Amino acid sequence: MYKVDLNSDLGESFGSYNLGMDEDVLKYISSANIACGWHAGDPLVIDKTVEAAYRANVSIGAHPGFPDLMGFGRREINVTKEEAKTYVKYQIGALWAFMQKRGIKMQHVKPHGGLYNMAAKDPVLAKAIAEAIYETDKDLILMGLANSELTKAGIEAGLRVANEVFADRAYNPDGTLVSRKLEGSMIHDKTLAISRVIRMVKEKKVEAVNGEDIDINADSICVHGDNPMAVEFVNTIRTALESEGIIIAPIKDFLL
Repeated sequence: MYKVDLNSDLGESFGSYNLGMDEDVLKYISSANIACGWHAGDPLVIDKTVEAAYRANVSIGAHPGFPDLMGFGRREINVTKEEAKTYVKYQIGALWAFMQKRGIKMQHVKPHGGLYNMAAKDPVLAKAIAEAIYETDKDLILMGLANSELTKAGIEAGLRVANEVFADRAYNPDGTLVSRKLEGSMIHDKTLAISRVIRMVKEKKVEAVNGEDIDINADSICVHGDNPMAVEFVNTIRTALESEGIIIAPIKDFLL
């Protein structure tokens, strides 16, 4: 029996700016990564998004990023290990407060943007994030790029780890994502993206940009829903996975 989680980054509106189509996406996913106010989001948005996910019976995780609202958290910032740890703890705490109000237990932590990508390659930063999560709540699941330094650090720290894969991104032979700055980094063919995801789940393989098959574990699939076409794709990918006998469930329900 195959099981996989569908996750999406939500709660990224702030102030007068509305980003994403959260209410529509929540109909199809099993886990929500909610921005904690640093790269996006604000207290009102966090509160509203937690409530919406709770009502949709979607599991909730923290989505901490760099303090970089101008760059949407996608720029790389050099930080010390202690800075990284406190950044992550602070943002988990922000989301936790709104979850406590409703008696909800947080499921996971998935770093955002530059923090996520840097930690995928930097063992020191990865260790800082893993330790921050463990010291805050050792029962939290760390979600990171499949087979990356971040997931390795999570295992070493004693956390449960969810390997994340991407339906619409191309992979390098070393298992990292092809930079968005390069041509071919995004997969726009929906049929191809879905077939790749199904293979990741069932065969634990994905074709890299050089044509080589690489090993990959797929516990959770990241899907984006920041425009109407993306929402349609989220629906399509869920339907396709279920037609293949793959059960969609939050990671806490099947991750050992």
